[in-house]
Amino acid sequence: MKNHRKHAKLTRRKTGEIGSFELAILGTKCSLIKELVREVSSRINSNFKVAYADASHDKNLEAPVFDEFVFHSSGNLSSNSDFEKNPYTDKLLFSNYDLVFINGNHYPGNKQILILDPDKEASILKRLDQINDIAFLINLNHNSRIFDFLKDKHQDIEKLKTYSIHDLENISLHVEKLIQQNIAPLHGLVLAGGKSERMGKDKGLLDYFGKSQRLYSIEMLEKLNLKSYMSVRKEQQINQDNLIEDKFIGLGPFGAICSAFQYNPNNAWLVLATDLPYADEKLIRNLIDQRDPSKVATALKGKNKRFPEPLITIWEPRAYPLMLHFMAMGISCPRKVLINSDVKIVEVDDDYIVNVNTPEEFSVVKKSLEK
Repeated sequence: MKNHRKHAKLTRRKTGEIGSFELAILGTKCSLIKELVREVSSRINSNFKVAYADASHDKNLEAPVFDEFVFHSSGNLSSNSDFEKNPYTDKLLFSNYDLVFINGNHYPGNKQILILDPDKEASILKRLDQINDIAFLINLNHNSRIFDFLKDKHQDIEKLKTYSIHDLENISLHVEKLIQQNIAPLHGLVLAGGKSERMGKDKGLLDYFGKSQRLYSIEMLEKLNLKSYMSVRKEQQINQDNLIEDKFIGLGPFGAICSAFQYNPNNAWLVLATDLPYADEKLIRNLIDQRDPSKVATALKGKNKRFPEPLITIWEPRAYPLMLHFMAMGISCPRKVLINSDVKIVEVDDDYIVNVNTPEEFSVVKKSLEK
């Protein structure tokens, strides 16, 4: 008898307790932890999006009667809302951040920064089970020491890097290095599942360079050291490894990108359509070199074009929940997602971004490439 599966088997995005990457700071007073977060964030904030999760000490505070959002033209948003912590909604709330600092005196995090404060031995012992992956140590003062129970649990703790609480530059550099190590790996996705109705035949099979464009595109991305996949419709008969079948039916490229994220939400995806024959290795390498993982996407735009090209774009993992949000509003245009999101734009000559959709356009481009 087969076991009944209640839910679809989906690949989950790797996260900590609340964020995709988080550092719980614990071991000293909450005020000192918040000040450390402020100092470090001010040094790394230009490169990364940072959040801080803490607990209020106000025992008389009540949830508001109505949710209030106050917008300012500077980009500042002040909010006061009725929100209950939940392991699922927490992850959604913090899904767009490169790093979430957590006050570890109140909440656990999957990686920790441990401050050695002689006055907080009992507090650390109380939270010993939460201390399982220490990034580095911080000495609060010259009397700081590693407690014996920490040595018993973490045999190599004395080998960890230790900083003075005043060494903010090196603490910040260490945090920045940890964020860099958490950047999602980049894979390639060749869009080969279009119906090619205007062309009259599969655009992925068109021959510009002595082989099908879909094969040429896959080989080009793999030459750039990207593990690459081909996005296809279910009914297509393609004898090829690393196929990702469309799961979001009838949504065109938007659905193909979402299907890739459903296949692996922990990857960033460099998307390349087969109807862009001028997109060469030099162009793609430039896009990779200019990738900004702290953005929703890194996209190419012709210098004289109004909008970015979503089908030569690096989409970061944080784009997936955003795209699902757009789809819930009835929007399935990847370009509209780029226009209305925090993306990095890489401007290139217009000649690189030429879509070929008809037999006449194919004939013109084919002759141009032969020259």
